[in-house]
Amino acid sequence: MNPTSSGERVFAAADQAHCDPEAIEFVRFCYRRRKVGWPELYDEMCAVAGRGLYQGYGADELAEIGIRLGLFQMPALAVLASRVVAEDLERRRRTAAAIRATLIDAAADAEPGSTGEERVVATASVRDGPVKSGTTDVAAPEHGTVRLVAAAGA
Repeated sequence: MNPTSSGERVFAAADQAHCDPEAIEFVRFCYRRRKVGWPELYDEMCAVAGRGLYQGYGADELAEIGIRLGLFQMPALAVLASRVVAEDLERRRRTAAAIRATLIDAAADAEPGSTGEERVVATASVRDGPVKSGTTDVAAPEHGTVRLVAAAGA
């Protein structure tokens, strides 16, 4: 067996083997349980498969839908996991942007002639950008950092 061609087959399979929506849902299920990156997510997938926590599926049933937890299938699984994580991060970014826009619009509606930037606005942050001047980071026990934004002179 030629190591180069076997590696190429694994990565080629990574691009096309995981089309099954059920396989994607399994990875999403595991990612929602523990929002971690690739090596730890693989551990979570193995734990879920071992206990049958995803719809009672064990390793054999997962293999039928395209989730194989073996060493040689890890590159394909890593590609699928990174896709799911990227989708989740994009969804969070869009949600945070929509919330920010809603708060600015609400502030602008509250005071006629105001752009909304001049008003005092309190927002919760998911660390999506640099801290602006005039903000204070407050440590919350279970929720990470919360940014409080106050207008100058307020």
